[in-house]
Amino acid sequence: MKFTFKKEIIPLLLVIISVVLGFYFYAHFPAQVPLHWNVYGQADSWGSRFAGAIMGPATVAGIYLLFLLIPLIDPKKEKYEQFGKTFRLFRLLLMLVMLGVYLIASLSGLGYNVKVQIWIPVLIGLLFIFMGNYMGKIKPNWFMGIRTPWTLSNDEVWTKTHRLGGKMFMLLGLFMLCAPLLPSMIIFTGMITLVVLLVLSTTVYSYLLFKKIKK
Repeated sequence: MKFTFKKEIIPLLLVIISVVLGFYFYAHFPAQVPLHWNVYGQADSWGSRFAGAIMGPATVAGIYLLFLLIPLIDPKKEKYEQFGKTFRLFRLLLMLVMLGVYLIASLSGLGYNVKVQIWIPVLIGLLFIFMGNYMGKIKPNWFMGIRTPWTLSNDEVWTKTHRLGGKMFMLLGLFMLCAPLLPSMIIFTGMITLVVLLVLSTTVYSYLLFKKIKK
C-alpha cells in the first residue's frame, strides 16, 4: 500500500507518545518494577526499571514497523489495497491497546493502586470484539486472519470462514470483559475452551465448505 503521511500521522503520534512516556517512567520508576501479574492482580514477575520503561515503546513501535513491512513482503500484496482501511484499523487498535496496557502496568510500577486484573482483561476483551466485528473484511493474504489450506485456496471459503471467526472472536472478547467477575479457575478453563473451539470450528468449517464448493 502507498505510504502517505496523512494516513500515518496518528500511528506515528502513538509511537512518539510511547517514547516520551518511556523516558518519563524511566526517570520515576524504582529500581525494580512489576512486569507480570497473576489473575488476582498480584505481581509475580519483576524486572529493572529499564525493562519496565522500554517495554511499551518497543511494543508500540514494533507493531507499527511490522504493519509497514507485511504488505511489502506478502506474495499476495495486491490484496492489501482491497482492505487497506481494515488493515490500518487493526494496526491502530493494537497500538492503542498495547499503549493502554503499558500505562496500566507503569502506573502500577509507580505505586498507584491500579486494578491490573480488571483493566487489562477489559482492554483485551474490547480489542477482540472490535477485531471480530471487522474480521470479515480481511482479504486473502499470508499474514493476517485465519490461514488454513482451504481458506488460502478459495476466496469464498476465506470470506465465510472469517465471518465465523469474527463471531468467535467477539464471543472471546465478551468472555474477557466478564473475566474480572469470574473465579480464576473458570477464567483459565473458559479461555482454553474458547481458544480450542475457535481453532477447531474455523478449521473444520473451512475444510467442509471447501469440499462442498468443489463438489
